[in-house]
Amino acid sequence: MKIRIKFQKQGALKFIGHLDVMRYFQKMNRRAKLDVRYTEGFSPHQEMSLANPLSLGMTSSSEYADIEFLSWPSRQELIDRLNAVNVPELWVLDARMLPEKAKNAMSITVAADYTLKFREGYKPEDIDAWYEKFFEYTAQPEIIVTKQTKTNSVEVDLKAQIHELERRGNDLFMKIDTGSHSNLKPELLLSSFYASMGQEFNELMFEMNRDELYGEEDGKLKALLDYGYDF
Repeated sequence: MKIRIKFQKQGALKFIGHLDVMRYFQKMNRRAKLDVRYTEGFSPHQEMSLANPLSLGMTSSSEYADIEFLSWPSRQELIDRLNAVNVPELWVLDARMLPEKAKNAMSITVAADYTLKFREGYKPEDIDAWYEKFFEYTAQPEIIVTKQTKTNSVEVDLKAQIHELERRGNDLFMKIDTGSHSNLKPELLLSSFYASMGQEFNELMFEMNRDELYGEEDGKLKALLDYGYDF
């Protein structure tokens, strides 16, 4: 049976890459003595996949791992056993059993929430004016930029990839496309905004956190954890 596990990635672990998180989870499963299913063959490995990779330097309060088990404890015992051999920066928050034919988290992810906070010393002197210019820029019918792929350059409309933008205090909230078919990084939107003013975007300006990941069902966004059920 496949279980979707939700966890956070905070602190210094924001500098740990996707594959290292995968290896860490494999060790954590062994230390927790969980009955994880392994592949067959010469070099067996745990049947596990993670949702969309997180950019280095970005924290997250909503990462997901899909893991197949041969047998399993209750939901709360599973969470407790993992956290007993875990570190607070990569804390398991919740878990849900997935239906038998459920697709993995990476394949169904279409959007994500992000919260961006100005780092100390980088907040604009007139933050109200900054937000006024930002929302004026993003209110355009189209935001066409040239995006570099592995093989060539393509023009994309960033506006079509934005679901929601909102000022929350001094913080900037974004709900934007995140997935294999359409993917917008917060840095690209901000870079295009600063370029429109003839300025260069400095990625050190913001602390960025990924708040949630979504799939799509019946035309509506659905948090990845909501695809499963309690056990």
